[in-house]
Amino acid sequence: MDAFENLEVWKRSSRLCVELYAALSRCKDLGFKDQVTRAALSMPSNIAEGYERDSRRELMRFLRIAKGSCGELRTQLYIGCRLGYLDVIQSRRFISETCELSRMIYALIKSIAAVEVKS
Repeated sequence: MDAFENLEVWKRSSRLCVELYAALSRCKDLGFKDQVTRAALSMPSNIAEGYERDSRRELMRFLRIAKGSCGELRTQLYIGCRLGYLDVIQSRRFISETCELSRMIYALIKSIAAVEVKS
C-alpha cells in the first residue's frame, strides 16, 4: 500500500480542514465551531490512521469512519450556512467538496475490497 500522504483524498480532506478552520476563525458559537472542525479533522486523520494500521480490514474500518465524518461535516455545513455562520458561496463550495470526498473515499473502499476478493 502507498503512503497516505500520496493519496489525493487525504490531501484534499486535509486542505478542506485547514480552509474550514480559517473560515470559522471568527465564529463565536464555539460549540458549532468545535463540532465542525472535529468532523473536518476526522477525515484525513482516519484515512492516515487506517493506512498506518497493519491490516486491510483495519484500513477499511477507518475509511468508513472517515466517510461517516464526511457526511457529518456536510450536515453541519448546511446548518452553518442557514445560521449565517458561513457565506453561502463558500458553503456551496465546501459542500461540493465533501460530496466529492465522500465519492473518493467510497471508491477507495471499493478498490481495496476488490483486492481482498482477488487475494
